[in-house]
Amino acid sequence: MIVTVSLVLLFLLGFMAIALDFGHLFVVKTELQTAMDSCALAAAQELDGESTALTRATNAGLTAGNLNNVNFQSATWSSQGKLVGADITFKDAAYVATAVAANARYAQCQHTQSGVNMWLLQSMGAFSGNTAAYTNTKNVLAMAVATRASAQTTCPIPVGLKPKAGGTAPNYGFQVGEWVNMIGNGTQSNGEMGWYNLDGSTSASETKKELGEPGYCGTKLGDTLGTPGAQTTVDTPWNYRFGIYKNNDPGPSIDHPDFSGYAYTSTNWKNASPQNAWSGTPAAGSAPSAASFMAKRAAFASYDDTGTSLNGGDSITGLSTNGFKTLATPGVGGQHNLYGFSRRLVTAPIVDTSNKVVDYACMFMLQPLSGPTVTVQLEFRGNAGSTSSPCTTNGLAGGTAGPLVPVLVR
Repeated sequence: MIVTVSLVLLFLLGFMAIALDFGHLFVVKTELQTAMDSCALAAAQELDGESTALTRATNAGLTAGNLNNVNFQSATWSSQGKLVGADITFKDAAYVATAVAANARYAQCQHTQSGVNMWLLQSMGAFSGNTAAYTNTKNVLAMAVATRASAQTTCPIPVGLKPKAGGTAPNYGFQVGEWVNMIGNGTQSNGEMGWYNLDGSTSASETKKELGEPGYCGTKLGDTLGTPGAQTTVDTPWNYRFGIYKNNDPGPSIDHPDFSGYAYTSTNWKNASPQNAWSGTPAAGSAPSAASFMAKRAAFASYDDTGTSLNGGDSITGLSTNGFKTLATPGVGGQHNLYGFSRRLVTAPIVDTSNKVVDYACMFMLQPLSGPTVTVQLEFRGNAGSTSSPCTTNGLAGGTAGPLVPVLVR
């Protein structure tokens, strides 16, 4: 009986090892896969073809992936090493490795979690004499690949663009880099923008809500948008995106700004149409502080460039932001850096004569609002569904046309 029980215990130990140690490995695998999925989705969202895309994608992937916990929800991943930059690679349209930002279409995150402790399998080696097969630790690998693809539903701003007369898809008569008027009060004409409620209502308070955070998601091609009444408060959430606040506002940690609040008007940016403030070179006569938004975003510039004076920003742009008092601080370690998101590069519905959504445009917000009913300008950056579009929005993936959202493909 003693011999029989000893042999049975050996088999029971083996089954327990399979249940406990293999279960442990599957848990680690699931947690690690979630981290890789998060990494790939965040990285893919930044693949806009711009020169800084791979750097931004790597940073976004590392941040998102390392926010996850691995190995029974260990915040340090059991001190076995978290994601590093070398774990994130990029592929072109043919799925060939590339280091060229303009060619990158896929983001791949792959990581091996080493040193996962085995509790009982190591004991099997003592019985079998094969300690090499039953090691104290095992390794777990996970990989995810994501790209940008058209969405079924999306999260645009409540501002609609009317095509130019005779303009057709994909750019509807606009040039990339061209400045477009956004009519704050009154009726827009062909080739202009105006306020539209994404939920189809006519409430002015709804417009303010949809312009803020988290905004309105669920807009689809074919939706009929509402035309709200006179605006009274949309300037507040609009100006948050530039890091401009009133005295009683919570501030940048709650009402997030863009990475830069530097603004563009014909006063400080003298380029002829298409003006291309997004990535162009300032023409002669532009303000001494003028540079492309790509450069200002990298420096985390404020509305006052390197300063914190609202009047200083007004003197650059020639605007007067009445009723607003404070700015988000600039530079590395400033509030634009600490609390910023990409909030000035936005998706906007393109509407027909019956206010139906027929497509989406990628637009760059140029100026803060000096009042809720004033006319400002946005820069056309192309069709939001183009693979070369710098815009990536949120929404439900799986559409056949429309703006791009990050999606997992492997």
